[in-house]
Amino acid sequence: ETNLVALLAREAPSHADSQVFFSNSGTEAVEAALKFARASRPNARVIINFTRAYHGKTFGALSLTPNEEYQAPFRPLLDDVVTLPYGDIFAFKNVLQQYKPRDINAIIIEPIQGEGGVIQPPVGYLQELGELARKHGITVIADEIQTGLGRSGHYFASLAAGLEPDIVTLAKPLGGGLVPVGATIARKRIVQKALGGLASKRHSNTFGGGALAMAVGLKSLELLVEQNLAGRARAFGQRGLQKLQTLQQRYPDVLADVRAAGMLFALQLTPLVPPRLLGQHTELAAQLGSGLALQSFHKAGIHACYTLNSSSTLRFTPALNIPEQLFDELFNRTDQALANHPKSWQMIPKAPLETLLNLAQLALK
Repeated sequence: ETNLVALLAREAPSHADSQVFFSNSGTEAVEAALKFARASRPNARVIINFTRAYHGKTFGALSLTPNEEYQAPFRPLLDDVVTLPYGDIFAFKNVLQQYKPRDINAIIIEPIQGEGGVIQPPVGYLQELGELARKHGITVIADEIQTGLGRSGHYFASLAAGLEPDIVTLAKPLGGGLVPVGATIARKRIVQKALGGLASKRHSNTFGGGALAMAVGLKSLELLVEQNLAGRARAFGQRGLQKLQTLQQRYPDVLADVRAAGMLFALQLTPLVPPRLLGQHTELAAQLGSGLALQSFHKAGIHACYTLNSSSTLRFTPALNIPEQLFDELFNRTDQALANHPKSWQMIPKAPLETLLNLAQLALK
């Protein structure tokens, strides 16, 4: 806890006395953040989230993940959730006119949308959003589960963009790829309203803050800081993006676009067939294309990630301490994989029949 708070306070001194609640996953960290925010402003009910956001799949977090595929089977979800266009500051200003600011409990935002396809908002957007929220006493939650602790090239992508949140959620890097760890860092006054004194029983879990998880988390933080992995991710991210841009120029019929935020890389695929021929099946075709591309990369010895809120986008998330030679090999193998099907549709005849049948069977379920 001390090291996490110190790392945050180094860039945001107002967090010097903040406190940490440990859990076992990112979605648990978000659930804790929501309860902290509600306790901090108990009479305010509205929570603002954003299009293509991803905060997890437990009930509260799912309510803030505006994806019909994931939400529909579990409605009714939380009430009073207002979803705004990501990166549109005027939409937020309009909400401040539509609602009384005292009725808005919190804003939850990813400084970079990972599952949205590695999308970054316009420069200055996060800073202005934070300033407006602070002016009206609205709690700001920064979901840094995918972007925090070095992945984006910064320890906290929100702070790097000028946003100073009241609550920060963390998870993935803390576990070092070994154990599940989640963390919710919040200002002391917020934590005290939720869990102060005998109220500490209001939120708890069985394994959060366990000895093994904390030992791994402590070592992960040590490695991040001592090896300057945030700076390394920033430098390697620029290098990797240049390599991807070269590949996008070489294979424009496979890669529609490439993006990066530190060592979080996005490869947006071109459609398997022209969209005008697909009618209402564009999403299904995008999922099929990503499935075939994942298999192609896998055969080339590459681990790629499906993107939950952008099904035509694949992501590379190499270890922040990946050896330099292996990092370059990642893009060499990507080149080889793309060379096997320089046009997207060529993935179909080159895929094993069994794979196509399995994907079709999944789509029909």
